[in-house]
Amino acid sequence: MDTAGVIEAFEKVLESNPDLSPQLIRAALLDHGVIELSGQVQSWDDVVRVGHLAAGVQGVQGVCNNLRTPGVEPVGPPGAARVAAGRSKGSICETDVVIIGAGVTGCAVARELSQFKLNTVVLERASDICEGTTKGNNGMVHSGYDSKPGSLKALLNVRGNFMYTQWAEELEFSLERTGSFVLGFDDEDLEYLERYYERGVRNGVPGIELLSGEQARAIEPAISPDATAALWTPSAAYVEPYDLSLALAENAVANGAQFMLNTEVLGLEQDGQSWSVISSHGVLRCRYVVNAAGVYADIVARMVGDKSFTIHPRKGMLAIFDRIHRDRLRSFLGTAPKGHTKGGGPMQTPEGNPLWGPSAWEVADREDVSVEARDFEFVLSKGQRLAAGVELNSMITYFSGVRACTYTEDFVIRPSWNAAGIVHVAGIQSPGLASAPAIAERVVQIFQELEPGLMRRPKAVRQRRAARTFRHATPQQQAELWRENAQFGHVVCRCETVTEAEVVEAVHGVIPAHTMDAVKRRTRAGMGRCQGGFCGPRVLGILARELHIDPSEVTKKGAGSYILDSRLESRTHMQSDEKEAESGTT
Repeated sequence: MDTAGVIEAFEKVLESNPDLSPQLIRAALLDHGVIELSGQVQSWDDVVRVGHLAAGVQGVQGVCNNLRTPGVEPVGPPGAARVAAGRSKGSICETDVVIIGAGVTGCAVARELSQFKLNTVVLERASDICEGTTKGNNGMVHSGYDSKPGSLKALLNVRGNFMYTQWAEELEFSLERTGSFVLGFDDEDLEYLERYYERGVRNGVPGIELLSGEQARAIEPAISPDATAALWTPSAAYVEPYDLSLALAENAVANGAQFMLNTEVLGLEQDGQSWSVISSHGVLRCRYVVNAAGVYADIVARMVGDKSFTIHPRKGMLAIFDRIHRDRLRSFLGTAPKGHTKGGGPMQTPEGNPLWGPSAWEVADREDVSVEARDFEFVLSKGQRLAAGVELNSMITYFSGVRACTYTEDFVIRPSWNAAGIVHVAGIQSPGLASAPAIAERVVQIFQELEPGLMRRPKAVRQRRAARTFRHATPQQQAELWRENAQFGHVVCRCETVTEAEVVEAVHGVIPAHTMDAVKRRTRAGMGRCQGGFCGPRVLGILARELHIDPSEVTKKGAGSYILDSRLESRTHMQSDEKEAESGTT
């Protein structure tokens, strides 16, 4: 379809939706089948709705959505003053590849590129890896029945799921292949299950079956007695997203990759065949940039004039319950996917905590990780409907994450169409974590095309040893650990049985844990029933001691998130001085 045909088709779609005020919406077709939207709509939901309508027009390959709505300020690259400030700090280094973003995708790409003769630096604006979308992930390695046949999601989900077994063996992270059920309760649900069964078969999902409710309960007794049918995929699995990301990052570092945390990318400038990556700490020169910036991937693309996609954030809440309900439910339970989400449901983490969710809401703010009443209503009502035996008063925490969605609802994994040397790895929403091994593999293929004759490092390693965990050791092993290091005999976190030795090792690890949250993700100290009520002060003290800083300088998750108020000490001294003055003492 030519340009005029695409625009005409889109205008007809708008005319059939008069509530969107079509006369206020403008569209233009850019190169490569990208449609650019501008104008005004009434709400953020309308912004997203129009973007999806545009993506559904035949011939559209991408959507650049610049629609405005009252109360929402557009987000763009940092201003010239911030870029100039970063440039003024001078050169940091020269390297072959700079990866922007240290979520699971960035870490996976770093791990695979580190196998080759490419010097790689990973930049992350947060204080730790896995601080963005990955942190709010439920850890499900989807089987691949949901994705549209022929899409990148479909191809890479099934391939990635298969690759996880080898990844877990090489990197020593927990992988639980418990399978998943999608439950049906009526005839309409059954129609959806049949549709997704056919889609799963086309996508090559191994072992996929349609079962009766009785057959499903024979495998997973916790399934609701009201369920009459189920779609069963035994290949579905679960990981701890932060353990996985850390394993990938540590293996990348073992092969020479570098990670720079607390480093924000401010601008990209091309100079011949190389790029200057201007960061908050200075300038890195490189030949290639991998854009794995999550919800900010489109902003990074705009830095080089690439308008081929726009990210729209989709927020979801997760609820975690105490391990007293461990093994009440092993497999994931969901309902027939409708709309642009699989809808979440109850499952169990590899550590044995029941986890429910996520919800899914379109939000304008890329940093909006708030939890609303509607999140609780959705997550808890769905969990109670699908599975029995988990008491709501055993919930120990809840939180939200934001997914990085494109309007085509597919991954964007390719070189930039208008900026040589930029490789996009964007729009990595669900099943992004499941697809991570195959995404990284695909990026390697892109680099092999960009660099014919790219050689592997002769001494590159693919194995990584996990940190020692006291709670998983046998009594004999625990005694040996204690004899080796007396700090293994000091339990810091009672809920999760985490020792001082584990915290110290995390602080000085390959990817050092210098915040309370970073220690929590490495060791689980603070993840138990009391959520840090007992171990928090102890972990804070260890961090201060090991980092040689005052306790008031310890943060929860980086700059500005201090645990202690340094003003408290001065107020205490002032009150003491006042009392002494009143009593006439000195």
